[in-house]
Amino acid sequence: MRFTIERMRTLVLATGVVLVLALAAFLAVGRWKNVLNGRDLPKRLAQNVLQEASGVTYAEAHGGHMLFKIHASRAEQLNNDHELLHNVQIEFFGKDGNGVDSISGSNFEYDTKSGVGTAQGPVDIKLTRPPVAAASGTKPPEGPTAAGALHVKTSGLSFNKNTGVLTTAKKVNFTMESGNGTAIGAKYDSQRGFLVLDHAVQLTTTHGGKKVVVQAEHAELERNAQVCRLTNATIDFKGGQARGGWAKILFRKDGSAQRLDAADGFTLVTTDGGQLSSPVGFLLFGAHNLPRNGEMSGGVKLTSEGAGRQLLGSAPSAEMQFGAQGRLKQVAMSQGVEMRSETENGSGAKALRVSRTWRSPVAQMDFRDAGNGRIQPAELHGSGGVVVTTETQRGNATPLPARLTADQVTGQFGPAAQLTAIQGVGHAEMEQTAANGAREKATGDRIDARLAPAVEAAKKTPGAKNTAAEIQSAVLDGNVVLVEHPAQKAGAQAQSTMRATAGHATYAGADQRLELTENPRLDDGGLELSAKIIDVFEQAGEGFAHGDVKATWLETDAATGQDNKTSAPTAEPAGAKPAGLALGGQAPAHVVADEAHFMQAGGQAEFRGHARLWQEANSIAAPVIVLNRARQTVVARSTRQDTPVEAVLLARNEAATEMAPGAQTQKKPKEKSHSPSVIRVRGGEFTYSDAEHRAVMTTGALGPVVAEAGGATCTAHQVVLLLGPRSANNSATEVERVTASGDVVVISQGRRGDGAKLVYSGLTGDYALTGTPAKPPRLNDPSRGTVTGAALIFNSRNDSVSIEGRGHETRTETTAPRR
Repeated sequence: MRFTIERMRTLVLATGVVLVLALAAFLAVGRWKNVLNGRDLPKRLAQNVLQEASGVTYAEAHGGHMLFKIHASRAEQLNNDHELLHNVQIEFFGKDGNGVDSISGSNFEYDTKSGVGTAQGPVDIKLTRPPVAAASGTKPPEGPTAAGALHVKTSGLSFNKNTGVLTTAKKVNFTMESGNGTAIGAKYDSQRGFLVLDHAVQLTTTHGGKKVVVQAEHAELERNAQVCRLTNATIDFKGGQARGGWAKILFRKDGSAQRLDAADGFTLVTTDGGQLSSPVGFLLFGAHNLPRNGEMSGGVKLTSEGAGRQLLGSAPSAEMQFGAQGRLKQVAMSQGVEMRSETENGSGAKALRVSRTWRSPVAQMDFRDAGNGRIQPAELHGSGGVVVTTETQRGNATPLPARLTADQVTGQFGPAAQLTAIQGVGHAEMEQTAANGAREKATGDRIDARLAPAVEAAKKTPGAKNTAAEIQSAVLDGNVVLVEHPAQKAGAQAQSTMRATAGHATYAGADQRLELTENPRLDDGGLELSAKIIDVFEQAGEGFAHGDVKATWLETDAATGQDNKTSAPTAEPAGAKPAGLALGGQAPAHVVADEAHFMQAGGQAEFRGHARLWQEANSIAAPVIVLNRARQTVVARSTRQDTPVEAVLLARNEAATEMAPGAQTQKKPKEKSHSPSVIRVRGGEFTYSDAEHRAVMTTGALGPVVAEAGGATCTAHQVVLLLGPRSANNSATEVERVTASGDVVVISQGRRGDGAKLVYSGLTGDYALTGTPAKPPRLNDPSRGTVTGAALIFNSRNDSVSIEGRGHETRTETTAPRR
């Protein structure tokens, strides 16, 4: 809503002028009372004029100064105790002998018994008012107290000498240099100084080159108390209209307005659709009738309408402060404030509707100079708990809500009175919903948000990425907490709620990205992650972590996605689907990397740059490690030969009490005592499936896979590792079986074996090397030569080798030479 100096001043100037001038018209600013009542003019005429005479002149002076002079062309003494004067001209002089006012009429008749004098026919009154003396060094007052002539015309004027009351039921016309006015019926009590303009009061005047029209059903003025009262007044001026059911104006002695009280509804309307109203209010004025401050109460309402926009405001009470030239500077509202704006642009599928609502216990609005005598809202300050809500709708799509709250909030306004920026301090909170149904809530100690202008937002094409509520950007500081509820799709598995904390956060509405810094941490359904910087994308339901990434993947409940940090580890029930991840264990899995990319849909996290994952004693290191909670898989990849995927896994190593059935033993060596063994595997890609308890290492683009276990080294195209069941004591899951295939080469204790497939059993500690019918396995022993057979079996516990042939078994025992 736009307010101007003219709109605020004109209400007072116009109402003051019409009443002061009307009073001056009947009283000659108090002089008429002195002449007609104190001087008893008709009685003096009766005492000094006898019978009939022509060219009668009467003058009275006091203290050497002329007070008034009366001239009549003819005077008649009637036989009914009436006296009649013809062509009367009455001149009034000031105490200093200067300044001339005059009253003229064709016939004046006076009843000497009743004391009532009546003007027969029209009466012309000319008033010339001297300027009120101004204080030294100050500018003389303007408006109704300035020097100038006032011409009044009426008829049917009567005066009662006994009561001092002047009345007329006729129309009163008055003309002045800046305008003219009328009223129907008037009554003036000269003894009380009380003036009544009966009805149809109207004044048309010009102030500052602008026309002002004042209308009122009724007007009253107490000259002695300097008070004026108006009933159902309407003031029309360029740029708007003011209306009041009842108003009282208190004037100073110099005629300038001091205070305006309004009741029974006070409304200020502007041509651009603005309206400010309340049942009760008052204004205080300074010099030159300029408003200084005021108050409206009983339920203040503010409305403003324009092309495609509407502003509505309400508060039980409001206090107003005015600046230089009477411009509205500040409005302070209390006892529950609400401001609501509605904007709409475009039509059909491209239509954009934006609704914003401000609620606070108290609020203060500051205005700025908009040029050409206009002002516009500049800032809105609220305290005691401020809530700002936004709702955005494109076409017929579902409206998207947003909400911003804080203990104290300051909002900035842009063009067309649109709220464009918000700063909040204390328990700041920002919440919004994306087009896909995802909900995001961020809190902090302070918030600084920028709201997208509705006109700019309307230019975006439907379906563009920025389809959430129009928060353009935001900055949160201090104890930042982010909670994101992903969109839930019908029939799909429920996704977990993500929670993040940080010392600082920056939101970018263009891609709906929230950047967390200053020790950020994130918890996403079992994934706990920290980094130097964490970016969360609301619409896409994903995020990125940068720099010194550390993550912990906890065992989660498959149905709810909640972590089981407090649950005691138990052995897996028969037939139950495991809810763990990483490398088959129940203990938390840890990951470090340079960067990470996580997606809520499917619960996948990808770690890049010097990534390393470990769970108990089992670990993986690779340039890229991907964990998928929905699939319960781990994938590690590398494309560089200098940084292959490396997996280190515990292998089961139980003492064997007997050899494999059917094996021929040449010599039974003394068995050794072994500690738990470790299997190390290097390759291009490592894939683990928790559902199968199975891991596969393939070559990728890095050459053969290398596996090391029990003092033996094996190379192959692929290595498959089968893990045992979860341990009841929460220890690492162990490898029970290893199968290498494709151009297998195994080296152990100086011996070299070649074949197509190698199988290692953690239960027996044996390596079984096989080949194909065309190319059987071969073993080269530096001390015993080369042997071959259908299968070559290496025993890691006693360094023996068994050779299986056609239908029978032979055994060659080779022992590494002592060093």
